[in-house]
Amino acid sequence: MPRNLFIINDAPYGAERPYNALRLANALAHEPEQEIRIFLMGDAVFIAKRGQKPPNGFYNLQVMLNKIIRLAPERVDVCGVCMEARGMKVEELIPGAQHGAIEKLAYWTNWADKVLVF
Repeated sequence: MPRNLFIINDAPYGAERPYNALRLANALAHEPEQEIRIFLMGDAVFIAKRGQKPPNGFYNLQVMLNKIIRLAPERVDVCGVCMEARGMKVEELIPGAQHGAIEKLAYWTNWADKVLVF
């Protein structure tokens, strides 16, 4: 079974890279022969923040990430050091996103057949 790791670094709404990363991750998560993991770091930690309210007609990355979490539970980690640097608390994460560490990212990197960095 192909194993794919997505590392997302950019802020949720400052560029389209996080949006495109989640679109691809969602498509792969729907394929039964694919396995995915997502690690959010840097400003991308805000993708997993609950309570997002982008303007009408704009994509909502929280909703997109929730769909992936339903398909791939316990496979979305958020960099704890990055969260702390931005004043974000674990309680602010959407359900299913987990406080992560660089050691888990290292493990997932070794686990993956493909590492995609956005």
